[in-house]
Amino acid sequence: MRGGEKVLETFCDLFPDADIFTLVADPDKLSPKIRRHRLTTSFLQKIGGRRHYQKMLPLMPYALEALDLTAYDLVISSEAGPAKGVITRPDAVHVCYCHSPMRYIWDLYPQYMAEAGFLTRAILALTAPKLRQWDVTTSHRVDHFIANSGYVARRIEKFYRREASVIHPPVEVSRFKITDGPKDYYLCAGQITPYKKIELAVAACTQLSLPLVVIGDGATAKLKQSAGPTVRFLGAVSDSEMETHFAACKALLYPGVEDFGIVPLEVMASGRPVVAFGRGGALETVVEGKTGLFFHEQSVEALVGALTRFEKEVGQFVPAEIRAHALKFDTRRFERELRRYLAALPGLAPLSGPAMTAETVRLTA
Repeated sequence: MRGGEKVLETFCDLFPDADIFTLVADPDKLSPKIRRHRLTTSFLQKIGGRRHYQKMLPLMPYALEALDLTAYDLVISSEAGPAKGVITRPDAVHVCYCHSPMRYIWDLYPQYMAEAGFLTRAILALTAPKLRQWDVTTSHRVDHFIANSGYVARRIEKFYRREASVIHPPVEVSRFKITDGPKDYYLCAGQITPYKKIELAVAACTQLSLPLVVIGDGATAKLKQSAGPTVRFLGAVSDSEMETHFAACKALLYPGVEDFGIVPLEVMASGRPVVAFGRGGALETVVEGKTGLFFHEQSVEALVGALTRFEKEVGQFVPAEIRAHALKFDTRRFERELRRYLAALPGLAPLSGPAMTAETVRLTA
């Protein structure tokens, strides 16, 4: 249950009778809201897809195109990968809510190749060119693109030569509260992957002897060995523990380039500022000097400079003002914007009521 699944939950609220199709699923890890819908998986589910999902990238186009969508006149795909590649009937309307074009075959391909093992590199080298061709071709199966940020909209235009409207994803700001108590450590939170650049935060806090808490799976032995005594790795924690850390940290450190980034807004909903690299979705959520600070080079030296500046200016950040900014991105705002967008589309059956029901709807993730 990460950002993409949270968006799917909102789609479930808007279309309570919709069917859900997905490549693979682990029902035990899905929310009750998603489990209430009829869920169909691809053939990847039967050949070990739950355990080896990432290794099945070359098979995903075949699995998606094998799904039968002929019963549906509205298809909404929610994807940060190949989900838009489904085949719909000629008179259906296909709306793609795109979290990102597939980063591992486009802009982050060199980085993934550098971090991958020998076998993965060999498979990617052989399959990536064909996957790029398929990805571009299937972008023309989509009738309307929605991007989760202006940054993603520009990448959709770059890779697919398609225009996209921008509707920022929903943030459950009501879950998060401002709390009293000391704010004496910095925080990194989320699954630890190479593009998130957590090592920059570890190195900068180690160099400055500043306390840092790192939450999330994926920390390598090399990363842990590079950390000084002021850095703690907690691994995965519960939602309630995460909320506590969001409210108790001095600031979130956000050194990667994200397509949008839900975590910074969740931290801001807790009244805490963000020190972020000034690229990607952070430029659309963090307000310099009001809800956080930017650094503009993805290096330890630049982050050290930003932290030194933040230590001097920390008193200027007002928790209530930071939270007020985050409230602009709440779930109800997303629902309103999506309703308006869908209601204005040509070729759809009339949409009615708060559930926005169409004749037959299919969501693909």
